[in-house]
Amino acid sequence: MKIQPVDYVWMDGKFVKWDEAKIHVMTHGLHYGTGVFEGIRAYPANGNLYVFRLKDHLKRLINSAKIYMMEINYTIEELNEVILELLRKNKIKELCYIRPIVFRGLGEFGLNPLGSPIQIAVCAFPVGAYLEKGGVSVCTSSWCRIPDVSIPSTAKACGSYLNSVLAKIEAVQNGYDEAIFMDINGYLSEGAGENIFLVKKGVIYTPPISSSILEGITRDSIIKIISDLGYPFVERPILKSELYVCDEAFFTGTAAEITPILKVDNRVIGDGKIGEVTSKIREFFFEIISYKRPSYQHWLTKVY
Repeated sequence: MKIQPVDYVWMDGKFVKWDEAKIHVMTHGLHYGTGVFEGIRAYPANGNLYVFRLKDHLKRLINSAKIYMMEINYTIEELNEVILELLRKNKIKELCYIRPIVFRGLGEFGLNPLGSPIQIAVCAFPVGAYLEKGGVSVCTSSWCRIPDVSIPSTAKACGSYLNSVLAKIEAVQNGYDEAIFMDINGYLSEGAGENIFLVKKGVIYTPPISSSILEGITRDSIIKIISDLGYPFVERPILKSELYVCDEAFFTGTAAEITPILKVDNRVIGDGKIGEVTSKIREFFFEIISYKRPSYQHWLTKVY
């Protein structure tokens, strides 16, 4: 995902020029990964721009910060308005990505972060697709997903993504588009930056929270869509071998949206094409973000 510079970034209560949004080289979060963040999308529709599940993302940001003992001195309502105003100031009206981040700044040096100030920033910029929308070829990683007893999987924390970075490098260097983690018990966990769903004989499966997955906002959205479409749904531990012989598989995530998985470890999934169930779920999702599903419009926050 390439970064397209814009005019303004919001940082510590002020709108600053893109080139002036800087931190000190001794920032605690830079050295120790002491930060939490969100990835949010905004979609153009009906001549306007709509942010997808904005308040749900902000709730998770605040909860992530709480886990790491970082108090955010802004309410969800205040951060909501900051993001909308940032989009307006940058005159963004196309598909875009929004990145709020809360981190420990310049203060005391060492593992104890409590003497370092808490900083907050928000960037927003136009983007294209993160993964190939026609489908991806993936590998199961030699790295396992960090268990929640080591690093909380419910928090979207900066430092924990080094686990994902290792898996992503391994995948790309071996010719794959993305990686899939197993948890420490050998069960299916999630992608390097996405949740995962499988389809077998018309039933849709996904790993549970106990498999060290992030509680994805898009994952939650898809579970609601599955219910509306009337598909049987099961959340349970999934064996690696089940992934190889499923009929369909797909990733979900803010960046990935709904991305079909066509091959895993050089094994073709189904007939190697986007499956019928995946197609219906994706079509439903895109109708939501296109403002064509009235019962889901509460998920969309109008910008202009």
